[in-house]
Amino acid sequence: MLRPINDGAMTVRRDNRRVSRTAVPAAPSRAALYLDLVRWDRPAGWLLLLWPTLSALWIAADGFPGWHLLAVFVLGTILMRSAGCCVNDVADRDFDLHVERTAQRPVTRGALPPGEALALGAVLALAAFALVLTTNPPTILLSFVALAVAVTYPYAKRAVSMPQAVLGVAFSFGIPMAFAAVLGADLWAWRSVADAVPPHAWWLMASNLFWVLAYDTEYAMVDRDDDRRIGIRTSALTLGRRDVAAVMAFYAVHLVSWAAIGRTLGLGGWFLAGVAVAAAQALWHWTLIRTRERSGCFRAFRLNHWVGFALFAGTALDLALR
Repeated sequence: MLRPINDGAMTVRRDNRRVSRTAVPAAPSRAALYLDLVRWDRPAGWLLLLWPTLSALWIAADGFPGWHLLAVFVLGTILMRSAGCCVNDVADRDFDLHVERTAQRPVTRGALPPGEALALGAVLALAAFALVLTTNPPTILLSFVALAVAVTYPYAKRAVSMPQAVLGVAFSFGIPMAFAAVLGADLWAWRSVADAVPPHAWWLMASNLFWVLAYDTEYAMVDRDDDRRIGIRTSALTLGRRDVAAVMAFYAVHLVSWAAIGRTLGLGGWFLAGVAVAAAQALWHWTLIRTRERSGCFRAFRLNHWVGFALFAGTALDLALR
């Protein structure tokens, strides 16, 4: 007669002739679920936000901005991107269940309750806000606008034909915040924001928006079939067969405008070398996405942060070697 014995990690079945063991996978810990929720093992997401923010920080400070502001913006970027993942996964949980790439996210598969994910996101956002409080009033005021745009993005997919444009604003808001942190005065008024953020900062933000359109359209191309089936709106679906051409046009607008703004600010050879390296990467990405295969599009997205790094490295070197 068989007698099952449950010893936790193993199930043991015994009879008079043999003993068999069947492994039972251990449930992931809460810490492991939290790390999975914020994509801790996939740093490409926060690097996409970090490099343009650091470029702006260096330009605003005319060189190294100091360890305090560097720590604020590096840690703040990581924390806010992680908080954004929490909000996004709760908002999209019913859609993500039907998308191959996202079906196993912790909230989607039921491993984490939505309320707990939102609570974690709130804690991370508050930690980021605590960092912002160490800067100045204009930066703090801009942080509220940045938060509002970031929270709006997950719901834009239901109403906007190209929600990547909303994401572009959210992902680019570190640029004016960086200028405000360096140049802002100790004055609690919205006019202090206008005084702290010069016009070229907003032009850099607009330029960066086109980079976000490029790489997030590549990302949307990965999920094209699933998104069409469940009714999600994305730039890849809106652009249709013009998606590859549009991605390359977005890259061109971003890199040409970024180079033009840098030149008007007096940046020289090293800066332009960084733009050239970024352009070479964009051309390589064309070879990855031109056939619209999922693996190629996802690889182009996953490696896109190197475009931003090239622009930052060129900027930092140019300012350091003047």
